[in-house]
Formats: sequence, C-alpha cells, structure tokens
Amino acid sequence: MAKMQTVLRLLYPPHCLGCNSVVAEEGALCGDCWRETSFLSGALCDACASPLPGEAEDGALLYCDRCMEVPRPWDHGRAAMIYSGTGKRLILGLKNSGRTDLAAPAGRWIAQAARGIVGENTLVAPVPTHWLRRVQRRFCPSELIANEVGKALNLSVAPDLLLKPRRTRKMQGLTPYARYENARGAFKANPRHKLRMAGRHILLIDDVMTSGATLTEASEICLEAGAHKVSVAVLARVADEV
Repeated sequence: MAKMQTVLRLLYPPHCLGCNSVVAEEGALCGDCWRETSFLSGALCDACASPLPGEAEDGALLYCDRCMEVPRPWDHGRAAMIYSGTGKRLILGLKNSGRTDLAAPAGRWIAQAARGIVGENTLVAPVPTHWLRRVQRRFCPSELIANEVGKALNLSVAPDLLLKPRRTRKMQGLTPYARYENARGAFKANPRHKLRMAGRHILLIDDVMTSGATLTEASEICLEAGAHKVSVAVLARVADEV
C-alpha cells in the first residue's frame, strides 16, 4: 500500500490550492500564493476581526471604532485572512467554480483563528443559503466549511440549525444600510433544533464578512431561539468595509 501511494504521488503530485504549481503536500499553498494570502495576526477587533493599529496585548479586548459605536449582537468575531489576493480567489473558487476541495483547508484556517473562543458547550453551525441557491450550486459552501471546522475543533456541528426561507439579493454593490435591509427576516431557527440550541454557545460559520449584516441577522435569530451567546468565524473579512 505504501509503495502504491508513493507511485501515485509521483504520477499525480499535489498542486497548490491557489494555482497549478506542484507542492509538497495536499491542501497547501505554494510560496507565491502564500505571500499573496493576507492571514490575519496581531491587533484585531475582537468583534469583527478587522486589523487595528498597535500591538496585541495578552488578554486585552480591542474593538474598532465601528464596533464600539454600534455593538455587534455576537460576543466574539474571528477571521482567518483578508478578502484579497489568494484568499479572494479561493473563496470565489469554492462559491462559483465548485472547488469543494477548498473546504477542508478553509475549515482548518478558520479553526485556528477561532480556537481561543470556543469551549465544550460550543455548537458549530453554518450561515445557510436559500434552497434554490443550494440546488444551483449542488452544495452549501458555509456548510462544507462548518463541517471541517467542527472536525478540527472536535465540536458538534448542526448543519441545519438555521434555515433561510427567503431568498435575498446579492450583497455585492449594496450600501451597508441596504445590506442590513436585505438580510432582515431572511433566516429562522429550525424548530427541530430548538432544544439543542437552548443555553448553548453557537459558533456561526460563513465564508466572508463585509458589513456583518448577514451575521447580525443570523446571530439575532440564534439568541431569540434561546442560545446563551453567539460567536462568528469566517474565512475572510473585507478590510475596507469596517
């Protein structure tokens, strides 16, 4: 078996997630794509994960001006990278080109970013897509990623904790106010999971955070349904929308 795997590796070497370059192992980025990926570190807003000036201090909670002015309904927010360069290409590849192979590394990167805010009582759940969009894609990107986050953090996942009965417009090009209006009333709690949600810490997973409108609506639904608290984690956040 080991010899067969070696032969297969020679015949079909792993390729970079972001391009077609050969890399040492599956699910990796080549040097060029890695340098074009803006992984988040240092001082970050504890609510929306936007980069902040200065240095991070152990145990100190930092917030950007926007989150101080209008507090988020969730407790903590984390993102693995900025939505640009390789990160943007990976997300568009997953959402628009059916690159389901990107879900596993995306889940691992998000898990690394969110590891410090979860506990044994945390229940992982994706921000859902409308059923028609799911049929068109044949999968839900946030659900695939959430399953991988759950594996990486050894936490339970509830893929259908929330439902999206109303189809929303595409958020691209909308003003922040229009985004919030677009997301209003789009989600509802799945009645089958009401008892499972009660008193729990819910970690909502999505691919991108821009204004936070979608995550705000989803978080409020979880809290109204009885969740003790909500945190959010995304693969990437849009830096110029904070």
